[in-house]
Amino acid sequence: MAILALSKIHHELGISALWASPRDVKLLLTTRFIRLFAYGATTLILALFLKELGTELKGIGLFMSLTLFGDVVVSLLLTLIADKIGRRRMLAFGALLIAVSGVVFAFTNSYWLLVFTSIVGVISPSGSEIGPFRAIEESTIASLVSANVRADLFAWYVISGTLSRALGNLACGWLVTALQNGGWTPLQSYKIIFLCYALLGTTNAVIAFFLSTRCEEDQEALAQKAREHNLDDEDDHTESQPFLGQDSPTNDAHPHALPPRNRKPSIFKKLTGLFPHITRESRSILIKLCLLFGVDSFASGLMPASLITLYFHDTFSFPPGALGTLFFTTNLFSSVGNLLASAVARRIGLIKTMVFTHLPSAICLALIPAFTSVYPAVAVLVVRSLLGSMDQAPRSAFLAAVMKPAERTAVMGIVTVTKTLSQSAGPLVTGLVGGGGLFWVSFVISGGLKAGYDLSLLGMFTALHWVGRNNERKGKNRDEESEQVDSEDES
Repeated sequence: MAILALSKIHHELGISALWASPRDVKLLLTTRFIRLFAYGATTLILALFLKELGTELKGIGLFMSLTLFGDVVVSLLLTLIADKIGRRRMLAFGALLIAVSGVVFAFTNSYWLLVFTSIVGVISPSGSEIGPFRAIEESTIASLVSANVRADLFAWYVISGTLSRALGNLACGWLVTALQNGGWTPLQSYKIIFLCYALLGTTNAVIAFFLSTRCEEDQEALAQKAREHNLDDEDDHTESQPFLGQDSPTNDAHPHALPPRNRKPSIFKKLTGLFPHITRESRSILIKLCLLFGVDSFASGLMPASLITLYFHDTFSFPPGALGTLFFTTNLFSSVGNLLASAVARRIGLIKTMVFTHLPSAICLALIPAFTSVYPAVAVLVVRSLLGSMDQAPRSAFLAAVMKPAERTAVMGIVTVTKTLSQSAGPLVTGLVGGGGLFWVSFVISGGLKAGYDLSLLGMFTALHWVGRNNERKGKNRDEESEQVDSEDES
């Protein structure tokens, strides 16, 4: 009985899928773990670092907004051309950007130089994914495994991030505390964290070269699909021409007409040829999802992890070590939630899992500033963390399911860019509002927008579900009527 129960738990938690996954998947999970550990470490002290340099809250908000906006350009470019240039090369290049950013932050105090580095480099204000990594890695994992285990592996992909981010928070908090107790200034201790950040980026760049060629998209298959698409376009163009019987110039009417010259493709066409084609059906779904995800991401940008750490530091006088322990705990609870996400999704579906876990989390976020005592505020933050990221793995599995394999990297990249672009405006708004002594308002607005996103997502896909069922019912009625007519004719 106990063995049967352990076997069921083993299956429900996706451990068997993780164990049987290819070597490349395990390497991608490893790079994800290292990268999010680095993000967690720097996120804990990023706002404190800027404040130590004499930057006001408005300047901190502007810094984070410009950082996220710069990431839009880098992510869009790298994800759209990743399948052409090579996924492994893009992952290695992105890891090197992490390393360079860490070195610059460790050796300069210039606010605008730090802003420029964060725009062209990789610095995460929220502790979550930034840069081209997630879109490329999720697309690669989706192409390496079968559809029936994707949700499990995406859950472990998310878990590896939240767990490592938690460890990064904890390690950073206590390392900074130990350095300061040893006589280092706060600014010096923060710069040590950025040096560690650069070292971790270099490690990921090395690991990227151990990935196999199976991670790359089949370029021959992509070329064949492009040729088929071009032939379809030519057929459509031919069908739109006038019929031969009409008054129109033809080769017969003009026997001496010169044949069309083979023109070389323009530079614009050569550049656009690098980008993948997305079908009309996929574009329709993509636009709707981007609008919804954009609202949710703007709400997340209002209260990124860096500003939440600053809020607890200033409101409840949390030292770095206590902050590290607090956010280690919240990220640990996020890992537990992600571990349960795939099991919940198998029972109630991907969309319902996304909504029914994310909506209570949004309410908790809005309630945090309502408590003047530290313990209720921490308890609500922990509950919010437990539920807040349970939608990530189902969302990734949903995108992988509704998009064609050749479109996944580009689509996931566009979704990531849309979310980051929407998120980039949030810290600036919070900086302006918080600078006026209304820091708590950003919590309320963020929670309200997230709740609106959840209800809109549920409403949109419920409507699509009913339309689909009505169309199916109408089709069955037509079939029954047709069968009845056939039987009457026979009689």
